[in-house]
Amino acid sequence: MINRPDPHEETYWLDDPRNVNRLVYGFYVVCGLLLAIDVFVPKHSPFVIEHTFAFYGVFGFVACVALVLIAKELRRILMRPEDHYDR
Repeated sequence: MINRPDPHEETYWLDDPRNVNRLVYGFYVVCGLLLAIDVFVPKHSPFVIEHTFAFYGVFGFVACVALVLIAKELRRILMRPEDHYDR
């Protein structure tokens, strides 16, 4: 069964899966270009590890994953029962 949009309903440009794929591939191209440019940019940082190839991309990815994992654990600590305010 094919899900066709209602002709009376307004459609947006991201409703078309082809546009979403183009956007994702565009992000891949931009990330690849930024990674390639990293070779040519001189780095003036106080720490030696920051001079390694793609350090900031890897550091950002690891930091983002760490934030998600920490947030999942914090949810266990801070979460209230569903009827907390109904008592």
